[in-house]
Amino acid sequence: MISKKLGIVESIVDSNEVLDDIRVNVNGDIQRAYNYPKICGNIKVGDKVILNTTAVELSLGTGGYHFVISNLNNMESELSDGGHIMKLRYTPYQIKIDAVEDHESKYHDVINNFGSLDEMPVVVGTLHSMLTPFVASYKRYNPNKKLVYIMTDGAALPIYLSKNVQNLKEKKLIDNTITIGNAFGGDYECINIYTALITAKEILNADVVFVSMGPGIAGTGTKYGFTGIEQGPVLDAIKKLGGMPIAIPRISFEDKRDRHKGISHHAMTIFREIVNVGVNIPVTIYDKKKFKHIKEQIKENRLFEKHNIIYLENNKCREDLEYFNLKVRSMGRNYEQDKEFFDAASTAAYYLMEVCDDNKGNYSK
Repeated sequence: MISKKLGIVESIVDSNEVLDDIRVNVNGDIQRAYNYPKICGNIKVGDKVILNTTAVELSLGTGGYHFVISNLNNMESELSDGGHIMKLRYTPYQIKIDAVEDHESKYHDVINNFGSLDEMPVVVGTLHSMLTPFVASYKRYNPNKKLVYIMTDGAALPIYLSKNVQNLKEKKLIDNTITIGNAFGGDYECINIYTALITAKEILNADVVFVSMGPGIAGTGTKYGFTGIEQGPVLDAIKKLGGMPIAIPRISFEDKRDRHKGISHHAMTIFREIVNVGVNIPVTIYDKKKFKHIKEQIKENRLFEKHNIIYLENNKCREDLEYFNLKVRSMGRNYEQDKEFFDAASTAAYYLMEVCDDNKGNYSK
C-alpha cells in the first residue's frame, strides 16, 4: 500500500511557507522530495526524514517524487485556533479546518440563507492544466473582474502543490481560492461543491468561477474509470443553484492514444451520459481537417440535442499567455506541442466575454 524510506536532507532548492522542494540522500542516492511545512513543520539541511517513496517506485509521471511523512528532527507542532471540521478524515494526516459552512463560522447564516447564483458564470475543466490558459485570456481583458478558483479533490489534495495557482496568485490573476472535499489549503475551505459555489458568490462576490481538480488525474482506459468524470456532477450543481454552467471540452490532436483524438472519449462520456442538464460547450474552430473531425464527433454523439455547442474563432491563447509571461504544460506537452488543448480552455474565456454584455467585443479592441 505504501513504501517508506529514511532520507537525509542534502539541500533545499526552493522554499516558501507552504512547500519545500528538497533533495534527500536515500541510501547514497540523491533524490527529489517535497515537504509541506504546514503539515510536517519546517525543515533544514541535515534533518532525518521519513519519506513516502511509493510514486517514484511506481515510476508515475504525476506525483513522481517523494513526500516527507515526518521530520525526525522536528516532531512537534502546535494546533492552530479555530475550526473543527476534519479533512483527510481517519488517516494519520487528518487535519482540522475552519469550514465556511460550519455552525461556528461567521458565514454560517450566509450559506444557510442562500437563494440563487443568479446566472453567475462557472467554467468547469477536467484537468488542472486548463486553469492557466483560461485565466490568462479572461484576465487580460477583465483585469478588474473577480476570478475565484475552486479546487476539487479529484487529484492533488493540498493546493500547495500547484505551482500554477501560486504563480497566478502572485500575479494577481486569481483573486481567491476555495478547496473542497478532502482538498485543503485554499483561502476558504468548504465541504462540497455546493457550498463552495455559494461561498464564491455570496462571500467573495465572484464575477466568474473556475472549477477543476488540482495537479494530476487518474485514468484507467475504461469508459467511466477516470477522476475527470467529476465534471458532470459539478455542472449539474451549477445549474441546480441557478448558475451558468460552461464546460471546457478536453481536445487534443497530439495525444497518441486514439481515444483522446479530437474531443477525448472522457469528455464525450461526460457530455453524453453523465451530466444531466444542458450546458454551454464552447468549441474552437481549428484548421479544416481538425475542425471537421470535431464536428463529426459532435454529430455522431448527438451533443446538439442536449447542449449549447458554440463554435468560436480563437487564435489569441498564446498571445494571452505571453502577455502575462505564463508557461503551460499538460501531459508533458507545452503550448506549441499541444496547442488545441490549451486553446480549448482559452476559448471558454472568449465565449464568456461574448455572452456578458459589459465585456462583449472588448478583446477585439
